Amino acid sequence: MLKEFKAFAMRGNVVDMAVGIIIGAAFGSIVKSLVDDVIMPPVGLLLGNVDFSELFFVLKDGATAAPYATVVAAKEAGAVTLNYGLFVNALVSFIIVAFAVFLLVRTINRLKREEPAAPPAIPEEVLLLREIRDALKK
Repeated sequence: MLKEFKAFAMRGNVVDMAVGIIIGAAFGSIVKSLVDDVIMPPVGLLLGNVDFSELFFVLKDGATAAPYATVVAAKEAGAVTLNYGLFVNALVSFIIVAFAVFLLVRTINRLKREEPAAPPAIPEEVLLLREIRDALKK
């Protein structure tokens, strides 16, 4: 059973998939940082000093009554919140990752395009018959 598992785990597709998952996780953290630390601060500044990670709506007050200054303060008070700002950040991250994957797949598909196959060689019998036909025409 161990030998079968080793054969399964070492197949090319499984190893490729594992590498893809690891690279994808690393890429995901880079995109998250890009969105949270590079893209959203200028967007928030343009929209009037808005921090998207702190946009939330209180659905139910916690032990202390609203208003809460941050999502963390609301959570510590036991409030139930709808964190739409975090959702916007996640949505922007998804769009960036989806676009990057689209570009990757598009590039791979372009590289994989095969040139049209050459027509098959004409059988010798057909060539001989054509010569006979041409000789008879003369």
